Amino acid sequence: QVQLVDAGGDSVQAGGSLRLSCAASGYTSSSYCMGWIRQGPGKEREGVAVLDSDGSTSYADSAKGRFTISQDNAKNTLYLQMTSLKPEDTAMYYCAADKIPGYECSLGSWFNRRDFFYWGQGTQVTVSS
Repeated sequence: QVQLVDAGGDSVQAGGSLRLSCAASGYTSSSYCMGWIRQGPGKEREGVAVLDSDGSTSYADSAKGRFTISQDNAKNTLYLQMTSLKPEDTAMYYCAADKIPGYECSLGSWFNRRDFFYWGQGTQVTVSS
């Protein structure tokens, strides 16, 4: 049984940093497109970053230069390092992953498949000004 467990969310001040983690079990995360999706209060879900099995990455414009997605294959864990956090980054962050390997891993293409993902339970990030 596949399980994704999100962790690392917290309340921080603007300009601060957080590292989110997503521990995968029953699933070889390095073989699939895997990334982070967030949903802010009163907002729709948006793709933040995705990591391809070949190590390539794709980011939302809002995340470029501030967020870094990475993976520890030995721990089967996905990370999202977030720096220079802004109040508009406040959201529930979800780890999500394709169920089938081999798909294109650009952020837009991956996000459009979200109805067919494995999902973590989410971790709350709150950034105060």
